[in-house]
Amino acid sequence: MSELFEHIRRTYGEAASAIEKGMCARPVTLRINTLKASAVEVTSAFDRGGFSYARVPWYADALIVYAPQEEIENTPLYREGYFYLQSLSSMIPPLALEPKAGESILDMTAAPGGKTCELYCLSGGKALITACERDRFRFERLKFNLQRQGATRVYAVCKDAATLDDFLKFDKILLDAPCTGSGTATEKSRFTEEYLQKCVRMQEKLLRKALRLLKKGGTLVYSTCSILKEENELLLARVLPKEATYEPLPPLAGVPLLLSAEGTLTVCPTELYEGFFVARIRL
Repeated sequence: MSELFEHIRRTYGEAASAIEKGMCARPVTLRINTLKASAVEVTSAFDRGGFSYARVPWYADALIVYAPQEEIENTPLYREGYFYLQSLSSMIPPLALEPKAGESILDMTAAPGGKTCELYCLSGGKALITACERDRFRFERLKFNLQRQGATRVYAVCKDAATLDDFLKFDKILLDAPCTGSGTATEKSRFTEEYLQKCVRMQEKLLRKALRLLKKGGTLVYSTCSILKEENELLLARVLPKEATYEPLPPLAGVPLLLSAEGTLTVCPTELYEGFFVARIRL
């Protein structure tokens, strides 16, 4: 962790102390699966079960639940897919993509499926979503979660998205890129500058592929669970073509932010939020 903290201090200066304090355990957060239940149904069940919870001001379908995760997972609502355990920060990229009925959407690194299912819910189950995952074990987890959540029209494929045929074209693409995980780091996390550079090379490969697969006039959301600029703003600045523009992101009342490049958003890790980066780009 010391090498990561040193990197963060060089990047963020005085803000580094707040970032380090935010690298802590967080309460359980979840997203209600609107394909199967409403917020009223879930909160009413929690009231009956004696679960304490709080609403999230920027997302009506998100809850913070103050109970052990094991107890929440033992509820019938969880087992039947009425909600999905998901960090608050990771709910932002699908919201930013704003999926609509009939749109062709690619989720390039989909497992375990939380964002894929969220995209499906936000489109009312009417977007044409392709979800890629190259790792076989993670792909099986993706399929399991899609089935449990009722995301029946998602086309899931066990394939590295970087190898997709450039002939394919999508209206919208979500690239939640593999990263160092610096925004979700704990004392047990391992970080080296060499690992950072390995992640950056993979991110650049996927980003260049995303730009080739995106239709003219289409929207790309690029995100990572990292707060390191090498994986985020600096990568985008180096790779994006001149005609690409950043689109304003949806307002997120109360979300703690770090200083970030114009048109992008970097969530500061806190007791509620993981560190996260999001940018919405139009070609």
